[in-house]
Amino acid sequence: MSSSIPHSASFCAIDFGTSNSAIAIPRRHTGDGKAAMDLVELEPGHLTMPTAVFYFVEGRHDADGPPRAFGRAAVAAYVEGSDGRLMRSMKSILGSGLIDQTTDVGGGRGIKYVDILAGYLKRLRSKALAAGAEAPLNKVVLGRPVFFVDGEPARDAAAQKSLEGAAHAAGFDEVHFQFEPIAAAFDFESQATEEQIVLVADIGGGTSDFSVVRVGPQRMQRLDRRDDILANHGVHIAGTDFDRHVELASILREFGYRSHGPERPGSPAREVPSGVYFDLATWHLINTVYSPGRVAELRSMRSFYGNVQHHQRLMTVVEDHLGHELAARAEGAKIAVSGGGDTVIDLGIVENGLQIELSETVAVAALDADINRIVQCGRETVAMAGLKPEQINALYFTGGSTGLRLLAERIAADYPQATLVRGDRFASVATGLGLHAARLFAR
Repeated sequence: MSSSIPHSASFCAIDFGTSNSAIAIPRRHTGDGKAAMDLVELEPGHLTMPTAVFYFVEGRHDADGPPRAFGRAAVAAYVEGSDGRLMRSMKSILGSGLIDQTTDVGGGRGIKYVDILAGYLKRLRSKALAAGAEAPLNKVVLGRPVFFVDGEPARDAAAQKSLEGAAHAAGFDEVHFQFEPIAAAFDFESQATEEQIVLVADIGGGTSDFSVVRVGPQRMQRLDRRDDILANHGVHIAGTDFDRHVELASILREFGYRSHGPERPGSPAREVPSGVYFDLATWHLINTVYSPGRVAELRSMRSFYGNVQHHQRLMTVVEDHLGHELAARAEGAKIAVSGGGDTVIDLGIVENGLQIELSETVAVAALDADINRIVQCGRETVAMAGLKPEQINALYFTGGSTGLRLLAERIAADYPQATLVRGDRFASVATGLGLHAARLFAR
């Protein structure tokens, strides 16, 4: 992504994603005397890093806070059984009542969720400085979904304000925002050879966002692109919701979800309470199931189960803190069937020999309602732009969840005349944010 950028430029662009994050900085030297924006290698061989933090109860210590690991190291610490707390999908907390609450991270320590976000952003900033970004690196463009919260403008504004506050706490004095699908459109535009109207489908871990944008080589250097942005729309449904539905439809059935208790004279068997299963299938709520009071409550519910093996398995998950592992295996199973076919989910960590088969048919049935809402959101975006489907010249897919074959096919079916283009699922938004940052700050 080329641009004329001053050598002393001290800015960056951050794609803070639900599942993965990336950061772009000005390149310090180029052969033609100009500068360009580069994505930082956040981990060896990777330009993106899982949006994950692991807080150790004991062990490694950072000078500026509790012992913790980030990204793949955080996930590895959890997989290796380190004693502590794994935090993932932190972006999903924005706009919720949890953001200013304090959460237990082990060892008697409590940290506010907003401070966890700030710590992660600070880590990205330190990686950028280590990669050669100009100090003090105090200006940033942050990506944001079209809606942090669907249909509630006040909560949506509060979510952006919380993220802005976290960015300030991470060391950024000047903070700007750009919609993630608009950034993806800028990435698409960097390769455009003619003027087109593109529908960007950015389906990530937390939100599904659509934008209709007029792009072209004669337009890309304009800073004010408001008249080229024909419509924005989004829905708070995406990859983590898919994971939850897959887990509920497959894995958690073997732990009692939607099962019934024993039959009693004069009354039909009742379905076991489902709250614990929804919490186990939601990343930022899993840890709430491990509190002593909740464990005692679940232990006392043994008589609610007609199949006592279901209750035994559930208690193994709760007492051994295996909820995150089940969620991770649901995510892996979703990925395994995303291109078609079936897979087997190994749950030997809970019970020796326990395995569950997941077919594409079962996964599709579990995700059908969500997929329909996402497809409809795309249709509404085009209608909001005052266009008909046949007026869309290109359909640009980005975001990790566009790897789900059925979802991509269902969206594309509405625009048979559009050229289908797939961007880098994990880096297109960061690349586009970098382009926007260069235009914004290097003027």
